[in-house]
Formats: sequence, C-alpha cells, structure tokens
Amino acid sequence: MRRLHTIRVMPSLPEPIQRLRALAFDLHWSWNKDAIDLFSRLDPYHWREVGQNPIRQIAELPQEKLENAAKEDAFLNLLDKVTQDFNTYREESAWFQSANPEESDLKVAYFSAEFGIHECLPMYSGGLGILAGDHLKAASDLSIPLVGVGLFYRRGYFRQYLNADGWQQENYPRYNTFNLPITQVMGEDGEPVMFRMPIAGREVIIQIWIVKVGRIDLYLLDTGHADNHPDDRRITDILYGGDTEMRIRQEIVLGIGGMKALAELKIEPTVFHMNEGHSAFLSLERIRRRMDDHQLTFNEALEVTRVSHVFTTHTPVPAGIDRFSQELVNKYFKDFWPQLGLDYDRFMSLGGANPKDQTSPFNMATMAINLSAYVNGVSRLHGEVSRKMWRHKWPSLDLNEIPIDFVTNGVHAESWLSPEMVHVFDRYLGADWKDSSQDTEVWKHIAKISNEELWRAKERSRQRLVVFARERLASQLEQRGESRVTVERASDALDMETFTIGFARRFATYKRANLLFLDQERLLRLLTDPDRPVQLILAGKAHPKDEPGKNIIREIIHVARDAGVRDKIVFLENYDINVARHMVQGTDIWLNTPRVPMEASGTSGMKAVLNGTLHVSTFDGWWAEGYSPEIGWTIGHGEMYDEPEEQDQIESELLFDLLEKEIVPTFYDRPQGRVPRNWTDMMKSSLLRNCPFFNTNRMVREYTERAYLPNHRQWRKMVADDYAPAKKLSEWKEKVRQGWGGVRATNVQLESPEQLTVGGQVQVHSSVYLGKLKPDDVQVEIYMSRDIDDTLHQGYHPILMEAGDKQDDGSYHYHGSLDCHRSGAYSLSVRVLPRHELLRSPHDLQLISWEE
Repeated sequence: MRRLHTIRVMPSLPEPIQRLRALAFDLHWSWNKDAIDLFSRLDPYHWREVGQNPIRQIAELPQEKLENAAKEDAFLNLLDKVTQDFNTYREESAWFQSANPEESDLKVAYFSAEFGIHECLPMYSGGLGILAGDHLKAASDLSIPLVGVGLFYRRGYFRQYLNADGWQQENYPRYNTFNLPITQVMGEDGEPVMFRMPIAGREVIIQIWIVKVGRIDLYLLDTGHADNHPDDRRITDILYGGDTEMRIRQEIVLGIGGMKALAELKIEPTVFHMNEGHSAFLSLERIRRRMDDHQLTFNEALEVTRVSHVFTTHTPVPAGIDRFSQELVNKYFKDFWPQLGLDYDRFMSLGGANPKDQTSPFNMATMAINLSAYVNGVSRLHGEVSRKMWRHKWPSLDLNEIPIDFVTNGVHAESWLSPEMVHVFDRYLGADWKDSSQDTEVWKHIAKISNEELWRAKERSRQRLVVFARERLASQLEQRGESRVTVERASDALDMETFTIGFARRFATYKRANLLFLDQERLLRLLTDPDRPVQLILAGKAHPKDEPGKNIIREIIHVARDAGVRDKIVFLENYDINVARHMVQGTDIWLNTPRVPMEASGTSGMKAVLNGTLHVSTFDGWWAEGYSPEIGWTIGHGEMYDEPEEQDQIESELLFDLLEKEIVPTFYDRPQGRVPRNWTDMMKSSLLRNCPFFNTNRMVREYTERAYLPNHRQWRKMVADDYAPAKKLSEWKEKVRQGWGGVRATNVQLESPEQLTVGGQVQVHSSVYLGKLKPDDVQVEIYMSRDIDDTLHQGYHPILMEAGDKQDDGSYHYHGSLDCHRSGAYSLSVRVLPRHELLRSPHDLQLISWEE
C-alpha cells in the first residue's frame, strides 16, 4: 500500500492584513456585523460558498485576492475598526466585574454535550446546543469568568438530504480541522496536551482543542488519536451517534474526561454547570478527587462538591432523559465505585436505580439532581412540569416547594437579528442598546419606530429569505437528480410579497409539524386564495431512528409536489444555524405546535419575535410566559387531552380558524394599499414586551445571581479550614438522619379573637418532640394556604415559629403568630424541617415531619 504524508500549506497573508487570522479564530466575529462584513468583502460569493467560514475562506482564496485586499483603503479602514473594537471588547471590564468586584475568584465550568455557536463549527444538533452557544456568547458579553467543556465530534451531527420519495437520508462527512476555527491545545514543551483515562479496561488517549468565543474559552475533548483502539477513536466521532453503550462512553469522556482535562489545563472552577444530564458523571469524579486529595469520606466529599453543582434539565418528559441499564453501568463503573467507598447498592441509588430490580435503570438526571445544590427548568411552565416529574423524591412536600427552580431561556440578540432590524434598533434605541438589552427603559423607544420603516425592514428580510430559499431549493433538486426544467422552476418558488409562515424545528412527533396538513383541502384554499395568498417554508431534521418523524417529512414533501401548491410550500433540507437565521428573520409568522406540556422552552420563537416576526403557538414552553393578545396568537389555552388524535384534530381546526379569520386578514389589512398598520403595531408591541426579557443577557445574569454566586460562596465556606465545615455538615446530616424518627409535632392549638377580621392575628402553639436532636437542628413552621374549594389550595406560605422552654414530657413549646391580611378561608398545619447554616435548602435531606 502506498504511504501518504500530509502537509499543510497556510495562505500567505500580506502584512497589512495578517490580523485577519486572529480575528478568524475568535468566534466573536460571528456576532459582530462589521467583522462579518469584513470577511464578506474579500469575496462575497465565496463567503457564501464556504458557509461563512473565515478560516476556510482565507485558506481557499487565491493569493492575488488577498494581495488586492491588502492594498484597498476601504478594506484596511474597516479592518482597523474591527480590530480596535475587538481589542476594546477583550480588554474592557463588563457587567460582572462592576456588579461583583469582591467575587474575582469565581470560576464557572459550563459542561454541555453540544455547542451551537456558528454553522462553521457543526458541533450541535439543535436547540440544546444553540442555547449552549448563546450562553457562552452572553457570558462573554457580560464578562462572566466561565469556561465551556464539550466534545469535538470529528463528523459532527448528520447532514440531512431527502431522496426522490421525500424520505430523510443521513450523511456524516468527516470535518477537516484545518478548515475549522479550532486549535489544538499545546503545552509549554510545544507538544499537544493530552491525557489517558481508563474506559472499560482500556487506556484511552484524550486530546484537547480550544475554541475562542470572545472572552470565553471553550475546550473540546477528542478521542480520535491514532494510537487509540478503533472503537475508542469512534467515541467522539458522531454527536449522539451509535447505541446506548456508545452514549455512556461519550458521557464518561465528557464528564470524567472533562474534569481530567481541566486538571491538565490547571483550571480550577468553583462552580460546575451541567447543561442537561449528559455530563453528570463529572460529579462522581469531583467526589473521588476530593476524597483522594484531601482524605475525605464519601459523605464529606459529597457535601463539598454538591454545593457548587448547578443542573439544568431541558426535557419535560421522562423518555427524554438518558437512562442506562444497571448491567451497562456495572460494566463501566465496577472499578470506580470502590474508589468512592461505596458498594453496588449505594452507587446505583445515586442514579435512582433499584439494586433489587435489574430492570430499574440508572437515570442521569436523577444523579444530577441528587448531587446538585441548584436545579432548574428552562421556563416557568417547564419548572412546574419538572416539579411534577420529580415529586416522588419529595413525597411530603407540596408541589410548589419542591426545590426545582426555573430560569427561562433567552436568545443572543446580536447573533440572530437581521441587518435590517439592527439598523432600526441603532437608529431608534441608540448605538449602546446591545449593552442594555435587559433595560426596559431602552426598549420603550420601540414605540417611536415608524410603522413604515419597521415594515420595510421586514419586507427586505422576507425578500432575502425568498432568494435564499430559492437557491437552496434549486441545489436540493439538482442533488436529488431532478430534471433541468424542475431545477430551473425553483426560481419561481415563493413570492416576495406573500404572507409567509415559518416552521422549523426537530421533527419529533409531539412537535406536530403536520398540524396544518391534517386538512389538506383547507390548506389548499388558504395557500391559493387569490386576494390573500399564503406560503409556507419548513425545515427540520428527524432523529435517524425516528421513523414516524421521518414519515411526517415525507408526507409534507408529497403534499408540496401538488401542482397547485408547488410554489407555495418549500422544505429546506439540512436545518442548521444558517437556515434558522434566514427563517426567523424573514418569515411573517413563526408557527409552533407542540402538544402541551411537552415543549420545555422553544427558543426559535424567541429568535423570531426579536426580528419582528409574530408568533402563533400552543400555550406551551416560553409562550406561556410571553403571550399576550396584542402581540400574537395562542392555539388553545393549554388544555390537556386524553387522546392525542382528538387533540390534534381540535387544535388543527383552531389553527386554521386563527389563520383564516384573524392572522391573514390582519396582515393584508392595508388602508390605501399601504402599510398594514394593525400588523406593525403588533410587531412593535411584541418587540417591546419580549425583547427585554427573552434574551441571554438576562438569562445568564439570572444564573449568575441565583446559582453561580450563591453556590460559589457556599463552596468557599465548605473548603475553609481544611474542609472543617464540610466535615461538620456531613456529621450533622448523619446525626439528623439517625434521629429524625423521634421528631414529631403535636397538640397544635390556635388562639384568635372570637370574630376574626382582616388585620387580626392568630396565635399558634405546638408541642414538638425532637428526640436526640436540639432546637438548633430544626426549624418549626406554620404552613398556611388559602382555600379555593374543598380540593384546591393556593398561596402556600411558611411562617417560622419560635422555640420555648423544654417541657416536663420532653417536648419543646413552639409559638408563632399569623397576621391575617386578606379575607377568606385558610388551612394551616405545623411542620418540622432540618436546619443548618450550611444547608442550601431545608429540603436537601428530604426530611419533613408534619403535625400529628
């Protein structure tokens, strides 16, 4: 066999433009419009051909074009401006430093299985990864001291294409690192930084790559080293690739390998954020390391590490959570749990598995919840759904008290705004609006925007979308082997003035991409109305193993081939960030149709409304918070149905009613044929209501203030004095667990005026037996709620009671008072909870004793 040697020839950048290389390797350019314009000017056509990838563009451009750019004054002036802006951005402090000058030692490690920063780095599959990418960008803008940790997938996620029958096919191209904005981490000796870790009996070599994202470093782990076993090289080959065993191997590399990588890089975070449960094994590695390095017991190391763990769950259904069989976990961790001082039963229980039942799976989300001090869902509604999913862990608590918070997702405005909307915002909000995206006062200037100017911005965005869709459609048809006539006809698809509906997301069946296709006759009438025509652009991938999802795509393609609507329905293949960017910017309506309550958040709709696109959705995810009648439409009001088919039929009819009677008429209501004033008024109302809240600056600030900083401060307490507080807390928890059986509250008595009126007071007394515990170990509360009817209560409100003297029978007398501020009927009870100054929550021990 012929032996081949590989060499890499770098382009020779003339001295005046050598700064381009540094700019290209920092993805800050991806949300800097001047930087994008700079690279585009080198060759606009080639810029589109290489997928807006500056690394590949510089590598492929003829030398003469680079030489010409180095002599062009306008190009050099823009290069100076972009370079100066970039240096200023990197050097100046931002929100975090000014708001938290005393917290300079905070360091957050943000772990995620995927990161969607830009389409030129295809390490993402969908919303989870794009959210992670937006999280890093916002952390950079706010100057949060944070690093990202993920995996470098040599073949990324699959590229989608459709065959002649409309059936989804998958292609996994291998990416050349030479063309990616990624650099291998090198040591002081000039050699690549790497380490070895055991995985199921073999030593696996892990390499580390770095991606610069403004002020943030993202580290990606790679098992593709040539000396690894072929099976091990495939671990980081494909995002979510392979079977369940490959998934656990990937998650071991991400979680445990990620911790080892940070150690190799001498990075010592104080807070660890797990974006979904894929990285939850990191918590075990942290415990093991603390035990080894500081001679702690498992329980002591657990207390130390748990306080600095943040876990965000993104799924509203149990089926969406990674679960592994006990047999598989045993295969990969049988040599690991002895290092933690645990036996099989205790280890499996960390993941909620029942060791006595081998069919009981090990749940990654359960482990993450058990080992984290702060847990959250990604919207207000998803927080409620998550508390219901996990209420079995806190059976004695009322639903609203289960310690799962929510931080509603947001989107990174500068990454998703159209150039037209940026121009409008700069003109009316001021050039500094990007730095004040959470300031409602800044956004109030939206009201001053001229309806005509806002409408023209949307029209130009729609026109760009139509041109983009035609080009993509022609390319798809050509690759599919369609005739020349069919390919050329793609230039007639869609219309630049027609009302355009956008639908783009993962084609899981619960997202119901086919809701508009359930009544094809009604859809045909809607699309072909001569006075008020409608067109539909769709995109999205089905999971490679999701046959029903693939079939929905196929059905849509078959409908789109009908001669009557051939130019009215376009399906864009290989949904990615570039397709999403064009669609959220250019469509008039963003359609979202999940079955309630199966949508955790749905950030694509946030991106759309940011661009003046109005939203119509079921009452789910973020729309349950964002909806108001003057800014969009809701399909139903969150009703639940026993039969999915019945729900689909009813909500399909509701959607058609909305389109036919409200949405389309409002769009085409144009006095004297001019601007649709009611529509543009809704656009402004939507921008005013949603932009200040549904952005990642607000989201990341909430994570910082509600999770990162509190966890960081608790971590500092725990590690003080050679871990004395952690040891003390661990010992105290064991004492409380052992003694809790003797805790009970009895003999509750109420004292109140004969006629209790608003403003009156009720005195509550109780005898509380503590057994071997002391009053300092507990908090006793009056737990009051307002009665709505015999079965419904709301407004739960705990009120602390004060401990009195110990009585002759061994109990303590507790006393508290209730101030009655509202009329109505109330219910109350007395309860006892553990209390310790180092507890993040009184519910940490999952112990509670209600009055007998």
